Amino acid sequence: MTLEEFKKALDRTDEIELTIIGRKTGRQITNPVWFVREGDKLYLLPVKGSDSEWYKNVLQNPAITLTANGVSWTTKAKPITDATRVQDVVEQFRAKYGADDVRKYYSKFDVAVEAPLA
Repeated sequence: MTLEEFKKALDRTDEIELTIIGRKTGRQITNPVWFVREGDKLYLLPVKGSDSEWYKNVLQNPAITLTANGVSWTTKAKPITDATRVQDVVEQFRAKYGADDVRKYYSKFDVAVEAPLA
């Protein structure tokens, strides 16, 4: 699949699948996640912040696969811990999904993840 195909698939969905490698098991683990896209970067917000298991796994092995409508893209996740940058991602999530839903599903806003698409 090409990057353009993946971007088109992203445009048609609000939720993608995130596949990471388990830090203890070494197995692939897939979770549905919300995302925001800014140019050639996707931003992910762990539901429980730095306490989220998938975030802990990404710290150990940053290789991730993102799947949107059956189209996959593999990249290396980059943790974001700077409070100002994390807050920017949170605001983008609120704008896309609504402040009420972000408040309902997300409990900790101390980290985010950047997933380059280039």
